Amino acid sequence: QVQVVESGGGLVQPGGSLRLSCETSRRIFNGNKMAWYRQAPGKQRELVATITSGGSTHYADFVKGRFTISRDVLKNIMYLQMSSLKPEDTAIYYCYAQTTPCIECRTIDYWGQGTQVTVSS
Repeated sequence: QVQVVESGGGLVQPGGSLRLSCETSRRIFNGNKMAWYRQAPGKQRELVATITSGGSTHYADFVKGRFTISRDVLKNIMYLQMSSLKPEDTAIYYCYAQTTPCIECRTIDYWGQGTQVTVSS
């Protein structure tokens, strides 16, 4: 059962914009944090941006000023607004969520199946 679902990927020209969405349950959405990762062909998966349950955000240097991570607490959806896209942003983008069900529990990681973003003219 897929518990986090990405959408919004596609083909966009360099300099263009795209918005990714990650929908999940309220229980997962209200966990420790959520994040976007990406993996380009032949490369390791890398962290793009993180948002905590308190709303604090963190960005990888290579997307600062171009990407914005946000959450809609009413819809349980996390977004990644991507602007000024470059060919090197081409990758599969994955939604990640982390929860800790109880004080003494181990953390649980959730991954989506990914959505392809291709930046090309």
